[in-house]
Amino acid sequence: MLKTRIPPPLYLLIFAGLMWLLHLYLPLAHWIPQGWRNIGWGVIAVGVLIDTTSLGLFLRTRTTPNPLQPENASRLVASGPYRFTRNPMYLGLFISLTGWAIFLGCVSPMLLLPGFIAVVTHFQIKPEEEALERIFGEEYLAYKQRVPRWLKLP
Repeated sequence: MLKTRIPPPLYLLIFAGLMWLLHLYLPLAHWIPQGWRNIGWGVIAVGVLIDTTSLGLFLRTRTTPNPLQPENASRLVASGPYRFTRNPMYLGLFISLTGWAIFLGCVSPMLLLPGFIAVVTHFQIKPEEEALERIFGEEYLAYKQRVPRWLKLP
């Protein structure tokens, strides 16, 4: 079993820094005109809103939101955004990174977005899922069947 050791917001900062470096030193195709790049701030705000809403559900449910110790979870949260994705906080980070890429305005930062999904899935989400399966058993397995890891589209 993998052990989670890096706080997920640190993944966000690492990828945001790498995106900025790509923007500076390997700016492929500036495809978003300067005036439109500020839309990225709105996209970032959506990601932050999803994250804070999701965190609020954990706090209201009185279970740990600490992603480094998923084994301390006392309740399974399956309401709010957790009806559409098992990982709304990570989805919020991804949306925020997408907003950052839009703000930067060139293609090269966008190339790192799939890498963020792969890294977070492998090093964070899979270990969390293993812990939640051990804690909640059939309840979590049924939840996994109903709700996708990243996003449920209509």
